Amino acid sequence: MSILEMKVPSPGESITEVEIATWLVKDGDYVQKDQPIAEVDSDKATLELPAEESGIITLKAEEGDVVQVGQVVCLIDMAAAKPEGAAPAAEAPKQEEAKAVEPAKVEAPKPAPAAPQSYATGTPSPAAKKILDEKGIDAAQVSGSGRDGRISKSDAELAAVPAMGGSSLTATGARSTTTTKLSVLRRKIAQRLVSVKNETAMLTTFNEVDMSEIFRLRKQYKEEFAQKHGVGLGFMSFFTKAVTRALQMYPDVNASIDGDFKINYDFCDISIAVSGPKGLMVPVLRNAENMSFANVEGNIKDLAIKVRDGKITVDEMTGGTFTITNGGTFGSMLSTPIINPPQSAILGMHNIIQRPVAVDGQVVIRPMMYVAMSYDHRIIDGKESVGFLVAVKEGIDNPVEILLGGDERKGLGL
Repeated sequence: MSILEMKVPSPGESITEVEIATWLVKDGDYVQKDQPIAEVDSDKATLELPAEESGIITLKAEEGDVVQVGQVVCLIDMAAAKPEGAAPAAEAPKQEEAKAVEPAKVEAPKPAPAAPQSYATGTPSPAAKKILDEKGIDAAQVSGSGRDGRISKSDAELAAVPAMGGSSLTATGARSTTTTKLSVLRRKIAQRLVSVKNETAMLTTFNEVDMSEIFRLRKQYKEEFAQKHGVGLGFMSFFTKAVTRALQMYPDVNASIDGDFKINYDFCDISIAVSGPKGLMVPVLRNAENMSFANVEGNIKDLAIKVRDGKITVDEMTGGTFTITNGGTFGSMLSTPIINPPQSAILGMHNIIQRPVAVDGQVVIRPMMYVAMSYDHRIIDGKESVGFLVAVKEGIDNPVEILLGGDERKGLGL
């Protein structure tokens, strides 16, 4: 059979549906085997869908469609030969189609001729009409986002009431709006964040750390470290090692709730929050407690590249017993990070500011950072949360003795 039915593969366990985010090819294009033809969003990640064979493609789903795993989304005619000069030929029908559509647009009657030209007009839905009537807004003054300019309920809800004694037509300047459907991933993130606020007893405790010693170590060994390990010596490896040490000291922080039971983990799988084009992702460093500084830096670099290139897999983001997020990269001085469920705690890093601090009775200028730890008070008491954050502070303030075993060169793998 020369026609291949391409079905949606399973992105991971427990995922039953995905959304077609973007088609990377057009209907009728010739595609090569393994060529990315679409980006699909699941509730955990954005993944590329590669062509299973070469041939002419026929699309069976549109962008924005939610499709089930195993559903046919396109057909590939494997018997079709690759056309020569296919691009110019493909353009001609589009131009002809565009020309054919133009007269129809000109001849179409306007629903409300009296409406001002600066407003798109349309027929409101019954729900939208009720809202507009309650607000006292003329439907002719509302831009409809539905098909053929139809005014939806959301359009009516967003419509502004003219100021008393004036008219909405007196406003000056650009007043356009853009409505975009949230991706499956963004909707899932929103749902999870709201559930955390509603279903956990979340509190946040704060402290500050002195980055002086880490600055010194990075300045002194960064070139040698990069030359030997092929990766830079960053802040995240110090914080990851400080966190894994603190988790072993305070095991209740490295735990989660499952109904009436508490699950403690004897390993430290650290989720590292990374900002990507599709939203915040949290790839996981497995058994970070056993990693060297070079291993931590190398793994974080690889995972961050995958996130930013949209190549991160669901498996690489599944699990995690504790999360580290760094709002300081965007300039945040202080925040209250939200727990990444089903985990019970998260550490927030922030920007580094030169501040005056008292050291041995003297005022000195030091590079200081505020750190915040949000935790689920249902299983973590104040004593454990404060003790955990103090343990992290100890590791950052005195990394040579606490994180590097007293030998900075050996501890860094040099």
